[in-house]
Amino acid sequence: MKNTDSTLLPIVDAPLARRDVLKSAGIGFGSVALAGMLGLQQQQVRAASDAEAPRPLAVKKPHRPAKAKRIIFLFMEGAMSHVDTFDYKPTLQESDGKSAPGGGKLVASKFAFQQYGETGTWVSDLYPNVARHVDKLCFLRGLHTDTPAHPQAVIQLHTGAAIASLTRPSMGAWLLYGLGTENQDLPGYITINPSPNFGGAVNYGSAFLPAHYQGTRINDNGQLPNLRATSPATLQRKQLELIQEMNRGLQASPGAPRELEAVIQSYELAFRMQGDVPALLDISQEPESVREAYGVKPGPQGSFARQCLMARRLSEAGVRFVEIRQPGWDHHNNLHKGLQTNAKATDQPTAALLADLEARGLLDETLVLFGSEFGRLPTAQGPDGRDHNITGYPMWLAGAGVKPGYSHGTTDEFGTHAVEGRMHTNDLHATLLALMGLDHELLTYHYAGRDFRLTDVAGTVATEIFA
Repeated sequence: MKNTDSTLLPIVDAPLARRDVLKSAGIGFGSVALAGMLGLQQQQVRAASDAEAPRPLAVKKPHRPAKAKRIIFLFMEGAMSHVDTFDYKPTLQESDGKSAPGGGKLVASKFAFQQYGETGTWVSDLYPNVARHVDKLCFLRGLHTDTPAHPQAVIQLHTGAAIASLTRPSMGAWLLYGLGTENQDLPGYITINPSPNFGGAVNYGSAFLPAHYQGTRINDNGQLPNLRATSPATLQRKQLELIQEMNRGLQASPGAPRELEAVIQSYELAFRMQGDVPALLDISQEPESVREAYGVKPGPQGSFARQCLMARRLSEAGVRFVEIRQPGWDHHNNLHKGLQTNAKATDQPTAALLADLEARGLLDETLVLFGSEFGRLPTAQGPDGRDHNITGYPMWLAGAGVKPGYSHGTTDEFGTHAVEGRMHTNDLHATLLALMGLDHELLTYHYAGRDFRLTDVAGTVATEIFA
């Protein structure tokens, strides 16, 4: 029963203090220690208001009939310039070089815009493939947020709170807490290629929610470290049963750490994942025509395409929330070449994802969200850049529950301020939860003497966008 794997993860300190007993028995942990990958080896002791159910990730009934079953979030990290991509401003184009009302010099987009679809929606030539799907898209054009600093804005987009020291559960964690997950052999929340910057694991963490609600991270090649069998399944099952027996014994003792149930559940999930996840993340099993449609290729240039295809496979398998990421949108300089590079990397895969979901009948039950933590100003920053803009910018939705070919709200004539259909980040979160059948005011968790929620004490649902 000896295990010689030298890459094993550490076990949670407090709950498994008896690992010396296991060592003396010659039992290693192998990929059962995937719980460490789920963030458990560094979890702080959590407070819980109620005892966790035996199957905490089991499907739960929403507050009201849901319009969507799952979410895929395409995160453009660094703040995409909306006035160069999806927010056409004729007045800005005509005012190139003139003084802006609030100061600075206005800079017209150097990219041509055209109208597409029956809706005649304007899209720049950076996104010709996505443009062919505009009649499926629902634009939220009046978004605004609180802080122009990337770390705080990214954290707020993911958790509802802009202050890193006030760590809150991520949006995906709240969804798992409220709804559970459809496939008990997979994590309900997966983040692909998450950033180590701008808050890092805070953006997919569970904070004070039990740890089994946090996201599982994988890289853009579909690799999840330690997810491999180091011994036959029957032997691993015996190893796990011994570990779990000890955990259950500790759990029944006075003063047992409250996060121990999450550890037990994570070990069980890790064991089950060994059978399904490697095959699920192996996109080489897809037909060549599908991989070509997404633009899959090796190396960094194919990263987003691989993520999009994995996101479709994970969603099809029942994962509740999948986030994928394209970094590099912080264009204080090198704006035009940088936009061309990032748009080329994301345009074809995004369009292919929409088409693939629709062809498989999944778009009617899957909500796709595309956007950044904030936008960029219509004025110049240096010779070839734009600064941050938190007062008005768009994101778009597609799929389950939203009006296709619809625009909600608008920014002013230059794309600086949201003037109609204004939506704060709290409103975005409230609306996403509502589409999933959850009332943001009822989805609460009692911690530190008060009831917390994703939207804190704010949030208005934009029912105007509902199909």
